This record gives sequence, structure tokens and C-alpha cells, in this order.
Amino acid sequence: MLQAGGAGAFACQRLTCVLAALSVATIANAQQNPAAAAARQWRTAHESAILAEFMDLLAIPNLARDVPNIRKNAAAVSGLLEKRGVKTRLLEVPGAPPVVFGSIDSPGATRTLVFYAHYDGQPLDPKEWATPPWEPVVRDGRIYARSASDDKAPIMALGAALDALKAVRITLHSNIKFVFEGEEEAGSPHLASILEKYKDLLSGDVWLICDGPVHQSRRQQIVFGARGITELDITVYGPKHELHSGHYGNWAPNPAMMLARLLASMKDDEGRVTIDRFYDGIEPLSETERRAVAEAPDVDRDLMRELWLGSTEGGGKKLVELLNLPSLNIRGMSSARTGAQASNVVPATATATIDIRLVKGIDHDTAAARVIAHIRKQGYYVVDSEPDAETRMAHAKVARVVIEPGGYDAARTSMDLPISQLVLRTAESARGPVVKLPTMGGSVPLYMIDAILHAPTITVPIVNHDNNQHSFDENLRIENLWDGIELLAALLAM
Repeated sequence: MLQAGGAGAFACQRLTCVLAALSVATIANAQQNPAAAAARQWRTAHESAILAEFMDLLAIPNLARDVPNIRKNAAAVSGLLEKRGVKTRLLEVPGAPPVVFGSIDSPGATRTLVFYAHYDGQPLDPKEWATPPWEPVVRDGRIYARSASDDKAPIMALGAALDALKAVRITLHSNIKFVFEGEEEAGSPHLASILEKYKDLLSGDVWLICDGPVHQSRRQQIVFGARGITELDITVYGPKHELHSGHYGNWAPNPAMMLARLLASMKDDEGRVTIDRFYDGIEPLSETERRAVAEAPDVDRDLMRELWLGSTEGGGKKLVELLNLPSLNIRGMSSARTGAQASNVVPATATATIDIRLVKGIDHDTAAARVIAHIRKQGYYVVDSEPDAETRMAHAKVARVVIEPGGYDAARTSMDLPISQLVLRTAESARGPVVKLPTMGGSVPLYMIDAILHAPTITVPIVNHDNNQHSFDENLRIENLWDGIELLAALLAM
């Protein structure tokens, strides 16, 4: 939600009428879809029970590397499905959290819908949170907890939607499968192996990806692709150990300054990446996709007020346009210490971690190779392991570059497919006019599903855009949970 007061007050007032009108339209449209209407009626009578069950799920720590707790999550998610009469099993490969699989067979069905979500969450520092991350609390109409929005909310919404459909005896017209992953936030390094091993079990006519936020206008959005991702750690070197800045400053090369210059060489003042061939290979949008981008609500000015931004990158392009280009982002930087812990030193090393978000047509290995070639072009001798003394003394500038495992490519489903049009019609009958986008900003491993199972993927997000996703004080606007139950009920009964 836009913050009231100051510069944001005008934006907030301006959106009030728009959001109110959308709310009325949404309620009216929901009544056109029997499943959504049933879900609304059932949810209204069971809100306390839904929230209590959701709070129990959020209270289980869910970092992928925390094996005991991640298995507790898998058991809890399995229990949530089994409680609704869903047949479940755990899909396993060595070294990976289990995928929770569930299925509902519908007599006479000729189509299979696969609903995907993930139950693991991003790493965190509990000290940054206003309240402990795995002790969910409700404040101002929102639930605050790790994975409240990303991505346990759709799991709970699907469970409640199944309850609502069962209560009013609405028939499912499709076979239903559920695939809930346990290491998406770790880059899904084992998902391809699981898809290969259980290929027949996981087949379906479409995968509905229940991840990500609704549009910033709070309108429901349906998205037909996701960016890929690759991540690199870059370390540059100065002296063997930290040196007194008075005795050695101006003489010993400062790796923090070297790294700042290196990173600055990768983008111009408008935010365009200057790495050679960085944008080569982008698959053009279709006419339908270009029209969808043009018709998307313009929220840039309101977002700038909400986020206190005096300018944006992109050379005047809108956010929705820029999502269809690859991006290069500095995730974090470190060298020596800052603030009260700062010392008068020339640092020994400086490190930055970057992520590259990819669009269809550029594979993650090629993108990483282009960055490494750029670093070499700046005069660095590039290594992939810790350089020894001989290596560091033999070269004026040394950079260690490590490509993080788990990178993957972008994927995009045609909006013109019959199943795409059916999903759009169903969503609009439940939630009113939807925003249609060819690509979402975040990364989800859709390309694995496309490459291994040859199934189209369509993303149906339900959570609020201002959810502090991947940061501290992650939250879910409760109204988004209620809206999500209606949408997913309609899709289950599609």
C-alpha cells in the first residue's frame, strides 16, 4: 500500500477511488464464477480456522539447508493436503529437500492441472526483524512472518479453496496435481533431477505457478513467463593483509576502490548494461505480448512516491517494459568494516555478489561468460579459486570470479494458446479485469518444466506487491489471502 503523508499522500488519495472501484468490480465478477462465489461464502464463515492453520505452518523454520525443519515443513504440507483427502507422497533425490506431491483424480477428466508452489524461504538475519521471523503476528491487517507471502500463502489458499469446493459439492472437471518444492529459494538445484525421475507422475496439460505478487495496482495479474537467473561472486585483491591507511595509503592498491570502479564500468548512468553483447539473443515479444505490455496499468509515478525515488533507470522506459530486458544487479558488497567498527586501513580484499536476471533467448552460462569477459577486458587476471602469492604478484589486478550453482534460463508461454485463454477467462470471471504480462520480474525455474515435461507454465500470483519479499519483516496482506482463495477455487474447478 502507498504510504499516506508527505509526498505519498497525493498518490494514496488518487489510488483510493481506483482501488475502491476495482474492489466493487471484483466482488461483482466473483459472483459470476460459482466456485469463486462459493469460496467467498465459505471463507467468510471460517476465517479464524484458516488463519490458525496458516499460523501453524508459518511457525516452522523453513530454510532449505536446515534439514530437520525443512522435513517438518514437508510433513506439515503433506498433512495439509491429506486433511483435504488428497493422495500424497514425497518425491526424493539424494541431497535434496523432498517435493510434496499430491493428486486428485476426477472421473471422466481429460485434462490435468498441476499447481506449483514452494514451502522453503529466503535466508534471513533475525536481528533485522521487528518480531521473530517464525513467530507469526498480525498487525494492521497483515501477517508478518518468513514465507507469509513467499511462498506459503498459496499453499494455504489452495487448501482452503479445496475445503470450500467440497462444502458446496462443486465438481472438479480436471485431474489435479500439486507440486510443492522445498528449495526454490536456494535456486532449485535438484528440481531438474526430480522432474526427470518422476516425469510420468508429474505430467500435465498446464502448470499453474502459484508464486509472486499481484500487480502494483492491486489488480490480479496473470503472467506467462519468468526471468532466468545467474549469480556471481567477484573478489578483487590488494595487500596480503590490511595496512595502516596513513603509512600505506596512496601506495598500496585499495581493492574496495578497484571493485567500485570495476562495477561502475558495467552500467552507464541510465542503468543500461555496458558489457559487450549483454543484450544479444533476446527473443522478441509477439504482437499479443507487446499489446499486453502497452495495456498494463502505468504505476511508475505512484511507485516512485511509495519508494521515495527521485529518478529511475531505463532511459525513460516504464517498469513493465524493462521486465522484458535482462538486468544486472549488485546484491551486496563488502570490504573491511564500516560505521563504529571502521578502521583506518587499506583493505586486503573486496567482494561483490551480483545477479543477472535473464529473458528468453539468453542462457545463463552465456550471460556469466559475458561478465567474465568484461572483467578481463578491464585488465584483470581472472581465477576461479583463491589465488596464491605467486599469482597475485605476477599480475597487477587479480579477480576471483565464482559462478554460483543453480542458475537457470528464462521461459515464456504463448498467451495465444487455448489453455492460456481459458486461464485468463477463468481468472477474470473470478477476480474481474486482470493485468496480462509476458514476463514477471522474479525468477522461477519454469524452463525446467518446459524442457523436461514439455508443459506450458502460467503464473497466477496472489500476494501483495509490498510484501517485503526476500527481506526482513516479510508480510502478507490478509485480504490478498482471501482473494487468492477465490481465484484458486475458480482455477481448481476450471
